[in-house]
Amino acid sequence: MGHRELYMEDISRMEVLAGRSGNRKWPDEVKGGIVAETLVSGVTVNEVARRHGMQPNHLSAWRRLAREGKLVVPDLVGAEFVPLILADREPARVCDAMLEIATGGVTLRLDASTSAERIAEIVHALNAGP
Repeated sequence: MGHRELYMEDISRMEVLAGRSGNRKWPDEVKGGIVAETLVSGVTVNEVARRHGMQPNHLSAWRRLAREGKLVVPDLVGAEFVPLILADREPARVCDAMLEIATGGVTLRLDASTSAERIAEIVHALNAGP
């Protein structure tokens, strides 16, 4: 198995192993460091992928893993993260709208906030007959 060494100013020395098939084994620390490079303002995924000799879609998959919390991304000078703001959910709005179900000679009027599950139960019961 061969290897390729990469040197980067802000991340340090990295080693990527390449097998006979040409497929490389990227350690998670290396993946995280490369993803961090894409977070620097003005840097594109395409240029980072090109610099590391990989396909941009492969790097995008690593970025997805990082967003999902499955890949650790180190701090990198110049990297920018979007701030996370937690807020309470907006309370459900009450409305005066009504929902009508008419079948045969029967008309049912339901509050518009009636759940879809409850409406389905009612329709099923009406269709079942006596």
